[in-house]
Amino acid sequence: MGADTTGAVDTAVIRGALLRLRRTTGLPVAFGGLVEAGRPRMRITELTGTRTPALSALAVTSGSGLGGKAVALGRPCAVTDYSASRQISHEYDAPVAVEGLRSVLAVPVVVRRRVRGVLYGALRTAQPLGDRMLRAAVEAARDVEQALVAREEARGLLHAVRAEPRTGAGAAQVAEAGAVRERMREAHAALRAMAPRIADPVLRAELLDACGLLAPGREPDGVRLAPREVDVLACVAAGSTNAAAAERLGLRPETVKSYLRSAMRKLGARTRGEAVVAARRAGVLP
Repeated sequence: MGADTTGAVDTAVIRGALLRLRRTTGLPVAFGGLVEAGRPRMRITELTGTRTPALSALAVTSGSGLGGKAVALGRPCAVTDYSASRQISHEYDAPVAVEGLRSVLAVPVVVRRRVRGVLYGALRTAQPLGDRMLRAAVEAARDVEQALVAREEARGLLHAVRAEPRTGAGAAQVAEAGAVRERMREAHAALRAMAPRIADPVLRAELLDACGLLAPGREPDGVRLAPREVDVLACVAAGSTNAAAAERLGLRPETVKSYLRSAMRKLGARTRGEAVVAARRAGVLP
């Protein structure tokens, strides 16, 4: 996946989190964006509930304003009356005033100790935002963090597999490449098992997109595996028994057997192992 596509997908994750934030808190305005690569600033690219374009594409420098303070400290920050607050600097008072915002919170998105973005929520009245709203904003940021981590791990594993030695490899190199491939298969199974438990459709789609990075390919003509059939095969490929796959996927063992039988029939396989091999050949599994 190219850098432009990856950036677009990451901003889609931010957008989904902002929509969830408004839905769970009732806040009329939410906005945010990602920290620019190699620069000590983030840019506001996603807005929902705004009335003007005043905040659109605004670059917020680390340490400046409320969002910049959240970037610099790596923790949530909030003010009851933005323009009058003594807790922040006021480089961005003009666009905030044009949008009519008063009470504002900013929560950083932190991945591996590095701030990757900021989510804001705001009211047009000066009143305390309260612990419930702050907790909801933190939860939304955690969802973004998990999605970004999953995508990065998937890309890293995929890169490692693509870079594995093809010819003239020593025993140690072959063993290392095999270990990487097994970790990739385990990650693929874990991501697919996690996806159905995520209520937010945007984040769920992002997680499945990360799965696609680990198993690029297409199903053979005439074969269409259902998502749950792929989930079960991914668990089987990672070494799970039917009972373990059922526990991992939140299904009954009988249901797992049913999905497995259906997948085997579609793939023309007589055994679990043959089904996994056929699925890998088709590009459905890593």
